[in-house]
Order: sequence, then C-alpha cells, then structure tokens
Amino acid sequence: MENQLEEQEFTGQKPLWPFLKRIFAYSRQYPRYLWLLVISATGVALLDSAYPILWAAYIDGLVAPLAQQPPAQRAAQMAAGFWRYGGLYLGVILVQVVGIWAFIVAAGRLMEHVIYDLRKLMFDNLQRLSFSFYDRSAVGWLLARLSSDTDRVAEVISWGLLELVWGISMIAASMLAMFWIDWRLALAVVLTIPVLLLLSVRLRMLILKYSRQARKMNSEMTANFNENINGLEVNKTTGQEERATAQFRQMSDRMRQFSYKSFFYSAMYLPLVVMTGSVAAAAVIYLGGNLALAQTGGISVGILAAFFGYARHIFEPILDITRFYATAQSSISAGERIFSLIDEQPAITDRPGVTDYGPLRGEIEFRQVDFHYVADKPILRGFNLRIRAGEQVALVGPTGEGKSTLASLVCRFYEPTGGSLLIEGTDYRERTLHSLRRQLGVILQTPHLFAGTLRDNLRYGHAQATDQEIAQVLQLVGGEDFIPRLDEQVGEEGGNLSVGEKQLISFARTMLKDPKIVVMDEATSSVDTLAEARIQRGMAQLVRGRTAIIIAHRLSTIRNADRILVIRQGQILEEGTHQALLERQGAYYALYTRQGSPQADT
Repeated sequence: MENQLEEQEFTGQKPLWPFLKRIFAYSRQYPRYLWLLVISATGVALLDSAYPILWAAYIDGLVAPLAQQPPAQRAAQMAAGFWRYGGLYLGVILVQVVGIWAFIVAAGRLMEHVIYDLRKLMFDNLQRLSFSFYDRSAVGWLLARLSSDTDRVAEVISWGLLELVWGISMIAASMLAMFWIDWRLALAVVLTIPVLLLLSVRLRMLILKYSRQARKMNSEMTANFNENINGLEVNKTTGQEERATAQFRQMSDRMRQFSYKSFFYSAMYLPLVVMTGSVAAAAVIYLGGNLALAQTGGISVGILAAFFGYARHIFEPILDITRFYATAQSSISAGERIFSLIDEQPAITDRPGVTDYGPLRGEIEFRQVDFHYVADKPILRGFNLRIRAGEQVALVGPTGEGKSTLASLVCRFYEPTGGSLLIEGTDYRERTLHSLRRQLGVILQTPHLFAGTLRDNLRYGHAQATDQEIAQVLQLVGGEDFIPRLDEQVGEEGGNLSVGEKQLISFARTMLKDPKIVVMDEATSSVDTLAEARIQRGMAQLVRGRTAIIIAHRLSTIRNADRILVIRQGQILEEGTHQALLERQGAYYALYTRQGSPQADT
C-alpha cells in the first residue's frame, strides 16, 4: 500500500498545449463571459497602444507649431487645443474604464464558474470511488486538490487568459504602430525584445522550480497538520508534542527556503525588465534624437516622444505573456492532480447488463474466496463460509487476521480476487452495487455523525422517515432519551455527544433504513462498560430478524450469536456457539479467559 504522506513531485516541463486545451474546455462552457473577456481585453489593449500616438499628435499638432508663434496668440490657441486633445484623451480613458470593468467582471465570473465545476466534478467522483482509492490517498492531499490546486488552475483560465489576450493585442498593435510611424526606431525597440525574452524564460523557470518545491512542501505540511490534529490525543498521552512540533518546524523551514528562493528570483525579474526597457528607451533617444537634429530623417519631437513611450511600455505586455506562460507551467502539476482525480475510475463498478437485487432474505456464501490488498501478501486463500438468512454470525480473533476484510467483502467495499461471494445464491458481481447497498446496514467501530441535528442524522439513510418512526426506533435501541432532543445540534462529527450516544444514534439510523444484512465492526470497543450494557440492548434489537455479521473485540457482546467463528490467518480455526466453544477449551476459550470474563472463571 502506498505511503499516503508522500506527495508526488512534478518536475520538468510538461507539454503545455494539452493542459491548456483541457482547462479552456471548461471556460468554453460559458461563452458569454469568455467572449466578453476577450473582446474587452482586446479593446483595452488597442486603446493602450493609442496613447503614444495621441501624445505625438498633441506635440506635433499643437505644442510645436505654437512654440514658434508670439506669446499673445499662443495662449488662446493653446487653451483651445488643450481642451480638444484633453477631451479626446478623456474619452479614451472613459472607454477604457468601461472595458476594464467588463473584463474584471468576465474574468471573475469565469473563475467562479470553473472553480465550481472542477470542485463539483472532483467531489462527485470522490463519492463514487472505491475504498481502495482512499487506502492510498491521504485526506490532506484531497483537501489540497479541492482548494489550492483548483484555485491555481482556475486562475489560468480567467486572469491568466486576460493577461495573454491583453499582452498579445498590445504587442501586435504597438508593433504595427511603430513600424507604420518609423521602421528605424521600431527596429531599435524590437532588437531588445529577444534579450528580454531570454531573461524572462530563464528567471521564470527558476521561479517555477522553487515554487513547485514550495507547493510540494505545502501539501506535505497540510497532510502533516491534518494528521497531527486528528492524533492530538495520542501525541499528548505519549508525550510526543515536541517530536510533532520539531517535525512540523522542519517541514516549515524547508518551505521557507524554497519560498524565499522563489520570491528572490521574482524580485529580480522586474528590475531586469525595467533595465532592458531603459536600454531600449536610451537607444530610441539616441537614434531618434540624432535623426531629429539632422532634420533629414523625418523624425519630429512628437514621434520621438511616442517612440519613447512605446520603448518603455511595450515590455509590460511581454511581462504579462511570460507571466501567463510561467503561471500555466506551474499550474500543470496542479492540473494533473485535479484531472487525475476527476479521471480516476472506481475499482468496483457494475458490469454491463447486470440487474438489481430484489428484496433480500440475507443468505451469504463465500465460495473459495481469495483476497489480497498487496499482491504478495494474501489475506484470504480458498475461504469458504455459508451464512443462513437471519443468522447472527460473530467473527473473533487477533487483529489483522482477516475479520474486517470479510466484512468489507460482504459490503462490496472490495471484491474477491479469486473465487466468488454469493448473496441469495448469485455472485453479487452479477447484480448492481446500489441494489445491494440499499439493503445493507453497517455499524463502524467509530460512528460518524454529520454536522446538523439529531433528526438530520437519523434520517440520513431514510429521508422520508417521520418523527413517529424515529421515536419508535429510538425506543427499540434504548435511545428514548433522544426523542425530545431531535432538534439538537450534534456538532462537527458529533462532537457534542459521547461515543456511546453516537453509537446508539448509528444503531437507530441503521434500523430506520431497515436493512436485510447488518455488518458490525467492533461496535462496542470504543465505549465504556456502562455504555456497553445500554448498547447491547440496541444491538439485540438491530440484528433481530436480520442476517448479521458481528466483528467483536469484547467477547461478552457476542455470547448470544448463533455462530461464533475464530478467524486465524484468513481461515476458520474454530466454529460453534459460545457455550460449545468454551467447553472445547480451544482458541476461543483462551481468548475469553484472557479477557477475564466471569463466565470463563466459573
């Protein structure tokens, strides 16, 4: 079984286009916002590229001619020209404001919808996946998929797409404008672009390298944090607080180092770009200034000012494009994890053409069943067992001998790797999974309650149950104290209730579902002796008239079982009633005596 606390590391450059093609497929589901983003971003970029031309027109069309006129005439014409050019400039700004508002709204809505879709697809698939998937997947990794990974991928689709569209449009419009005005000065600007691209790609790859390592450490910290919070009682009772703190500190320190290197190269990036832009601006000033002074190159002061603006600002869209590239590259690993979860197929599915089970009586048969979790470590080999309808069978024995595996196979959490498991005489792989599960009730060692009221939790398996039906079931299992408390909040994971109370609620919830087969996996091992006496009453009512498989740690709870099986190394070592097995004085007798049961002493 894989180590759940060892995150997969994504290194190197992966093909970008397949990743972009798939994630943008989600944005195409919302064409209104997608086209609004593209059109508004393109419009804003075109207007951005027009500012230097407006500036050149203002200088050459108004300032330069007026500089040669007498001061008396200059003031009035300057004021009129200022309002004319100022009004045009203000109009462009207002149109840009509308465009900026439009693409912010479009990008935000697009991101919200894509995040919703990705999380819904992942959560829906998590509900379908088999238990074998969770054996190799830590909760921390799954939380990271649903939160930070989803945000990162959705950002590429929305704000990343905005940067890409605006950058390409801005560069194209600026290049056309520069070559249209003067190709010589345009070449002076264009020749500096390869240098910037080389610096950008190199620095972005370094940033990507260390940001990946930082995200990997972040996932490991999330998993470690989740594990230690859930195991807080163990840490405290074993005096391991310092060890846990040191381990978390070490992981945090490694993340700090990776994050620092990522931010260091990010901090270097902008100054290098500014320096490259300044070199381009200096080239424009030098070359354009000489041409303007020579008065033979057709370079006016306005054109020189426009090119100075282009030389400074054309590098901003290049920054955005390289930022998009780096963001997309860094998101590939997040996307791979998301898509691997969306594409993960359940290990247990219905075969094509299978039919539903009708109402079950509860007859179960293991026929030459083999099973393993790891190929070279078999749990069951040629296991045979027949359980009659309505029979209560208890499984006892040391931990790790196959008891829970047998219960999991009956529930079809796993399927036999060899042989067959028959229910009502039919291999249960020839019937639908849902038709089996809806007639199955499972009581776990640690009962789980969902946040909400007692009533909500009791109705979880039978949403149409009335309060009267709930009250009847609670009385049967010894939970009549809960009847006036149905509107009471149970808290997160039932934290407002004791373990014994939660177990009684799980009994009532299962009984309300009215299953034909009941599986109990050490249902009383987590409660005290007083609570156990109360819970045994609930157990007796729950299994009455139903086929029951009871895995017991406390042997006192299964004395009345129809059959008790002692399981050892995946085989039935002993079989019989409680009294018959005691009289045999074999393995069961040894287990029972070891627990100091009064009957054994007698």
